[in-house]
Amino acid sequence: MKLIAIARRAAVHSRASLRFEVNGFLQVRCFQHDFVPREPSVKPTKYKYPAFYDPYGPRPPPSEKIVQLAEQIAALPLEERRQIGPALGLKLSHPKLETISTEGMELGSAGGGGAGAGAAKVEEKKEKTAFDVKLEKFDAAAKIKVIKEVRAFTNLGLKEAKELVEKVPVLLKQGVTKDEANSIIEKIKAAGGSAVME
Repeated sequence: MKLIAIARRAAVHSRASLRFEVNGFLQVRCFQHDFVPREPSVKPTKYKYPAFYDPYGPRPPPSEKIVQLAEQIAALPLEERRQIGPALGLKLSHPKLETISTEGMELGSAGGGGAGAGAAKVEEKKEKTAFDVKLEKFDAAAKIKVIKEVRAFTNLGLKEAKELVEKVPVLLKQGVTKDEANSIIEKIKAAGGSAVME
């Protein structure tokens, strides 16, 4: 009952722009004076939205000269249409687009099968510049000498070098030049081991 009394007092003391109705226990409606309810038979207004958002606003239609030029280009055969881009690039002095080398990057599945096959052919044509040195075998009597040589060019500790040598066949060094790989192989042969370059 107190809420109804408060609502009645609010209706009396409110501005003239609002009208309150007390309908019963805890039911209060507030109407603005300029509110006009919509008729149910009237359909809502439909606005025409553009097919895509253009941040620069509507553009003027192309001139008659541009329309004629577009029609002439569309009428050209396919081979001549392909020559338009490079010819315009030369005429307007646009910089030539260079292909980006993906050597050393892993493209994964995004690169596609065709790109992977093309990259493999390019690698076959290029001369190999990085080599791996693999220890094939060694004499049991020369094990200590081989471990010392492995420590010399791998910068490993004694324990790590010993474990590496005992895992024969094993890669000793990766991504070295041909001269460096040959010198490592010679040192291992002198120590009593057998290494190959891959």
